[in-house]
This record gives sequence, structure tokens and C-alpha cells, in this order.
Amino acid sequence: MVRRRTARELMIRRVYTIEPDQMVALAKLKMLRHGIGALPVVDGQRKLLGIITMRDIDLAGSEVADLAVVELMTTDLVTVGPATPARRIADLMVRTGLQRIPVVDPGARLLGLVTQTTIINAARPLL
Repeated sequence: MVRRRTARELMIRRVYTIEPDQMVALAKLKMLRHGIGALPVVDGQRKLLGIITMRDIDLAGSEVADLAVVELMTTDLVTVGPATPARRIADLMVRTGLQRIPVVDPGARLLGLVTQTTIINAARPLL
């Protein structure tokens, strides 16, 4: 019998983040430097406030470098808890087209991130 995996087991725990008052130029630099496509936006207590993606920045045009992240971030987020089954996360990704889903505790503090890659890696032994 196959053991069902959860967000807690799959999530990336060391997540690069940014604060809402920091500049979009810094967000872009962090994403390029670390080879990632998005940064969760958190406050000083790691409460998840939004997410900013490279796509958000690129679509906003060339004049956004000096804007605060809060002005471009997405705040209508899809999140899961640490006990959420991997199948439910994969279904959410397929249904919404999202490539990454934040894992939060009941107080909305960021615990980690489940990405398409982590889902695919979990499924590989079954293929």
C-alpha cells in the first residue's frame, strides 16, 4: 500500500522571502540570484501577506524597479496547511494553474512552499 504524503513532508522549508516595503528591484535581484520564480511576501513575524512572481514584475513593465513590493504582490492566495495531502495540493495546482503553493500554520505564518517540482519528485517512484 502506498503511504499518503502531506505538505509537511513535501514542502521546501528554507524559503527565500521578501517584506512588503522592500523594492521590486530587490525582489527581482533575489529571484535571479537564487534561480527562483517567486518570493512569498511576509511581515516580521513571517505572516504571509502575498506573493510576488517574476511574471508579475515582467508584465508590469520596465518602470517598476522603484515601487514597493506591496504595490505589485498578489494577495488573493491559495494556501494549504501542513497536513494537506499531496494529492489535494496537486489537484489545486492543476485546477488553478499555480506552480507553487505556500504552506501556512493557523496564524497564517509561512512554514514552507510546495512546488510543482516537489510534487513531481514525490510521484516519480510511482511512475
